[in-house]
Amino acid sequence: MLYDKDIREPLFDFLEESFGKSRIIEEKSMGRSRADIVMVLESAIVGLEIKSDADSYTRLESQVKDYDKHFDYNIVVVGTSHALHIREHVPEWWGIITVEEIDGKADFYMYRRVQENPQSVLKNQLSFLWREELARIQERNGMYRYKEKSKQFVRDKIFETVPGERLKLQLCEELFERDYSGIAERITAYRKAHGRRKRRKRNRNYKVK
Repeated sequence: MLYDKDIREPLFDFLEESFGKSRIIEEKSMGRSRADIVMVLESAIVGLEIKSDADSYTRLESQVKDYDKHFDYNIVVVGTSHALHIREHVPEWWGIITVEEIDGKADFYMYRRVQENPQSVLKNQLSFLWREELARIQERNGMYRYKEKSKQFVRDKIFETVPGERLKLQLCEELFERDYSGIAERITAYRKAHGRRKRRKRNRNYKVK
């Protein structure tokens, strides 16, 4: 029996061979669910859900809805125990990759080719970006920074301002170039600065009665 941990690393090699240039991001929140794998291509974002032989379909229905709201393409990777029935649990545009153990190694097969997801929402994909990544897209498109506004407000403004095809390419580029080194320090510095601005604003509006 293959477990999730047995599947992931060899799956990454299979995906690179199948799709070419890509970047893998693991365990990404999307709506009320979490994508096992996000594969970033040059002009598309692919969500992958792993259902090993040890997994059940208990949460798959709600997961499918969240995947379809966030990704251009979706693929489910299943162990052999699920291979006969997985088509009944995912939409027809989902790709299906089966995995079985051969000579002690995970062996993958593209059981059904993936098709473009007709329910994908580009605006939802902006939630994958960090604040500094959003800021670079704003700068690249000559937008005002809205430093005092929420991330949701900024995402809405970007979506309203930047044409869809250009935005998709820039979004994918940011995810491709994402630098995880020092992210904790950058987040802490931003929160401290953001907090000071808020306190100063409250102090300006404070009146002694």
